Amino acid sequence: MGAPARAIPHASSRAAVLDVIRAAGTISRVGLIQATGFTGATISTVVRKLIEDGLVVETGRAESTGGKPRVLLQLNQSSRYAVGVHLDHSGIAYVLTDLGGSVVARMTRAGAGTDDPPAVVERMAAEVATLIEGVGVDEERVLGIGLVSPGPLTPAAGMGPAPPIMRHWEDFPLDQEVRRATGLPVVLGNDATAAALGEYWSGAVSGSSTFAAVYVCTGIGSGILINGIPYHGSSGNAGEIGHICLDPDGPECWCGARGCTEVLAGPAAVVARARADTAVARAAGLDEAGGRGHSSVAADFAAVARAARRGEPGARAIVDRAARYLAVATRTLANVLDLDRVVLTGQSLAVAGSMYLPVVREELDRAFFSRATHPVAVQISTSAATAPAIGAATMVLQSELVPLQPGTRIPGDTRPERAAPRPVGT
Repeated sequence: MGAPARAIPHASSRAAVLDVIRAAGTISRVGLIQATGFTGATISTVVRKLIEDGLVVETGRAESTGGKPRVLLQLNQSSRYAVGVHLDHSGIAYVLTDLGGSVVARMTRAGAGTDDPPAVVERMAAEVATLIEGVGVDEERVLGIGLVSPGPLTPAAGMGPAPPIMRHWEDFPLDQEVRRATGLPVVLGNDATAAALGEYWSGAVSGSSTFAAVYVCTGIGSGILINGIPYHGSSGNAGEIGHICLDPDGPECWCGARGCTEVLAGPAAVVARARADTAVARAAGLDEAGGRGHSSVAADFAAVARAARRGEPGARAIVDRAARYLAVATRTLANVLDLDRVVLTGQSLAVAGSMYLPVVREELDRAFFSRATHPVAVQISTSAATAPAIGAATMVLQSELVPLQPGTRIPGDTRPERAAPRPVGT
């Protein structure tokens, strides 16, 4: 699954071997030699240590091909866990995953809203503890917390630029405060990039060398992976298709530009058009009489999408218009990066993805620049609603278990080098 082990600059032979075992599901020692190019002696030493640490177990034998059947190896899924948290003003999603990235527990709670960051952090710490305790997992087996949100989120830069409703989070030392409140290591990241990483780790994009997760929640973005390595850009803003200009004379976006994908096709734009149409607002329950006057953008968008799926013509026209804008932005991204796969994901596409999928596919089939050479596969995430939280947990698993070489960057990624992750405790 994903990129070959030799194409990924892992920090150590241990990281490379563990990543191959994860991707393969089950594999023999001979298979590991073939996949990594390491010597038999190196594989034997690394595998023995992984077994001693409880990360890998022997699981039966492969079917004999004439000689002695080969012993198969696989991850010990319950040996380590990771928490993923998706922080958004409209909701906070939590997941606990095992070593293989499978979700063990999940829950969604009220969003950050306009609450003060310190108060939200204390609530998040309590909810993380509830998540872990609820399934009886020993906290000593939890590697850490992956925490993602809209826009770039790094220890150096904080959350900036942040969407208007979360501007009060800019420059807040989120990783330090969450680490203090929970006692667990914290890895920060962008929600769209996390969603892409989660798709890669789970094997949903097997065989793709360059793919993007197009992400729609309350805003629009995308995460990009090249040979299994996230591409962040120089400031963590790579993939911001929500701010591709589709109409230079269009409405002003919160980023300062005009005619951006997000201001034309984002959930807030869909809701605004629905509210402006009396019949659609009534059909979707957005009118004041329907009791939805003060609900969130995400909830209102879901209501419009449900009305569209029921066949309300005005709602369907509004959703189709947004889908066409998103399709054009996706084609632009595919042309620039020569993508071979796109995954549609995010809370809003969990509700409306079935209407967006054929529109994006048709646009790429019709107008993708390199279509004569290769198609762009388009699919909906099987975990679209919680994809960023799952990807956030994946960030912890990757940084702790299969880290890349310190300073590894895709060409053009000029962010300062960071210290190597701490080794996994045994």
